[in-house]
Amino acid sequence: MERLWGLLQRAQRLSPGPSQTIYKRVEGTQQGPLEEEEEEREEGTELPAHIFPMELRGPEPLGSRPARQNPRLWAAAGRRAAPYLVLTALLIFTGAFLLGYVVFRGSCQACGDDVMVVSEDVNHELGPDSHQGTLYWSDLQAMFLRHLGEGRLEDTIRQTSLRERVAGSAGMAALVRDLRAVLLRQKLDHVWMDTHYVGLQFPDPAHPNALHWVDAAGKHGEQLPLEDPDVYCPYSATGNATGELVYAHYGRPEDLQDLRARGVEPKGRLLLVRLGVINFAQKVASAQDFGAQGVLIYPDPADFSQGPHKLSLSSHRAVYGHVHLGTGDPYTPGFPSFNQTQFPPVQSSGLPIIPAQPISADTASLLLRKLEGPVAPQEWQGHLPVSPYRLGPGPGLHLGVNNHRASTPISNIFGCIEGRSEPDHYVVIGAQRDAWGPGAAKSAVGTAILLELVRTFSSMVSNGFRPRRSLLFISWDGGDFGSVGSMEWLEGYLSVLHLKAVVYVSLDNAVLGDDKFHAKASPLLISLIENILKQVDSPNRSGQTLFEQVVFNNHSWEAEVIRPLPMDSSAYSFTAFAGVPAVEFSFMEDGPVYPFLHTKDDTYENLHRVLRGRLPAVAQAVAQLAGQLLIRLSHDHLLPLDFGRYGDVVLRHIGSLNEFSGDLKARGLTLQWVYSARGDYIRAAEKLRKEIYSSEESDERLTRMYNVRIMRVEFYFLSQYVSAADSPFRHIFLGRGDHTLGALLDHVRLLRSSGPGALGEEAQVARGLGFQESRFRRQLALLTWTLQGAANALSGDVWNIDNNL
Repeated sequence: MERLWGLLQRAQRLSPGPSQTIYKRVEGTQQGPLEEEEEEREEGTELPAHIFPMELRGPEPLGSRPARQNPRLWAAAGRRAAPYLVLTALLIFTGAFLLGYVVFRGSCQACGDDVMVVSEDVNHELGPDSHQGTLYWSDLQAMFLRHLGEGRLEDTIRQTSLRERVAGSAGMAALVRDLRAVLLRQKLDHVWMDTHYVGLQFPDPAHPNALHWVDAAGKHGEQLPLEDPDVYCPYSATGNATGELVYAHYGRPEDLQDLRARGVEPKGRLLLVRLGVINFAQKVASAQDFGAQGVLIYPDPADFSQGPHKLSLSSHRAVYGHVHLGTGDPYTPGFPSFNQTQFPPVQSSGLPIIPAQPISADTASLLLRKLEGPVAPQEWQGHLPVSPYRLGPGPGLHLGVNNHRASTPISNIFGCIEGRSEPDHYVVIGAQRDAWGPGAAKSAVGTAILLELVRTFSSMVSNGFRPRRSLLFISWDGGDFGSVGSMEWLEGYLSVLHLKAVVYVSLDNAVLGDDKFHAKASPLLISLIENILKQVDSPNRSGQTLFEQVVFNNHSWEAEVIRPLPMDSSAYSFTAFAGVPAVEFSFMEDGPVYPFLHTKDDTYENLHRVLRGRLPAVAQAVAQLAGQLLIRLSHDHLLPLDFGRYGDVVLRHIGSLNEFSGDLKARGLTLQWVYSARGDYIRAAEKLRKEIYSSEESDERLTRMYNVRIMRVEFYFLSQYVSAADSPFRHIFLGRGDHTLGALLDHVRLLRSSGPGALGEEAQVARGLGFQESRFRRQLALLTWTLQGAANALSGDVWNIDNNL
């Protein structure tokens, strides 16, 4: 080495000073192209550096340089040094190449702060924010936050909440035109609408719903006031119901079973139930299962904020809510409601056969005062001016419901930014547009955030942004009737969407407070949500991220934040019906819920007061959260969906079956099949993870193949062995029907049940039948082969499947 160094020094002394190219990085916030500085140096002099494009130089003409000194000595030294120089250059090149490969590949696999995004769109006009070359996650994040404005959000929420927008109304038609015009002014690749003709139910102004006392002879007595006569339950059965009144707490199956255990029979009676815990449709379905004649639903002050500085619902307000146990148009179950289409004369099995009506707290007080019978349990006592609450029965009541069905056009509005590499894969974000009342929290906030995200991403497109996958923005109609607009779209395009939709992000119910944050999400999205929460500042705790806020008092952030998708969310249909992972974000009050949802008091002013003037900041936080989630989902080279998470979900759910293994064994039955399928899924997930880690990230064909397998994991959990028309929610963990794990658990519990009291919702149809071996075997087969199918699909090609069944 000393000899080599000496030769190099000697050669340098003899050299006439050839040109040297020096690379220096340009100062700035982004990594731009390297500038090249060539420094001419002659013996004994140093010339100023000049920056110019790098070029290849040919042989210099004679006479252009001073005569070479000792040419023979120089040539000999060069010959001796050449092998060492070549070897040194090769070693340096090899080391640099390996280091660059590891850094580049590791960053893409981790999908962290170095997610690479290369713009391939050469047709757009580059603006001041355009990036020549490589964009990184931090670049995109900064660009997004720079274009996201807060002022427009507040203005749009206020203006939207002032507009009439009941589905099918003239006000809604005007809003549709205005929103479509807004989208057409943005830099979107496609803007269009879908119109569906659906069956909606409205009150009849000429024959309003009514409630009367009934005397012992069955004659109608005094009419009780329905202080909000236009508040009703869409999809209630119409007609008359008469019976004695009984108080049934929240109307859950366990409440009704407890009522029966206390000697008060719900069958043949009208039930008075409180708002909350479960939705309207579940309350009515439970009452129907127990043989009740009808249901009255009221808001108890105990379930809302209390105290002199807390806003609460007026005692003369009733609360609106539909009672269809399902989503979409219940008069075309399983089929899209496009015009000129013929449907079979069927109705959804989720439509109730008993009437239901909302009433105010004041009217409920009048009813409770008339009740006799046992005193209600302490946990059933509310805060109405009635003490104590009794279970009943009380005097007879007559409920008349005269709602009418109307074929109504509803319109969904779409805007799309096409992806550059995977345009046929869609990242979908949507918000409900319609509202029964002012609907500030219900739909004005979500609509405002949706429009702000459209504007922000459109501005990014104008400045050189182009996602890898397509971004699809949707404004839904008919949401207050059970996600009708979104479900009809899914039914109409299911054969396409299950192959193309990557994720759905819902903006509904986004701001109902500012104390707590919940994410109702598919397990596939939990890891990504955790990552994004660490990137977004808390709207009400200065200097903290949202992640730091949610783990402040609880080390388990997941237990604090993650919730299952509820049926009354548009996100539910995407996952349980279409097999697309979905998420819905919500900021909520710590304690009682936002009191004005689904009432005439859900105004911008009340929402602003509940949040103590922090509505713009909280809405901005939701927009940041949703926007950064969209960037990751649409830009990451490898989809950031944690398919291994479902292994944990399967373990947790199936673990509930273990306690019954002895009871099953005594009958000659076993759960071994489903355990084996569980193991196959976990092994397939781990195998795919290893394949991805060891693969070439630059191989586009291989990456797309992996992305397709990852994005369809949720779809794999839709049972392929039941009809979508008969059991639309085919998801084995989230759906409804005999094919689900919940139904299997309810059935197995009958092994230790002496009566129907232990049954859950899924097993209500089988109440009193007891455990049935044939039914158990069918349920087990449906669950096992759906889970096994998910494992096989995750394994890839059929020749790669290695299962233990």
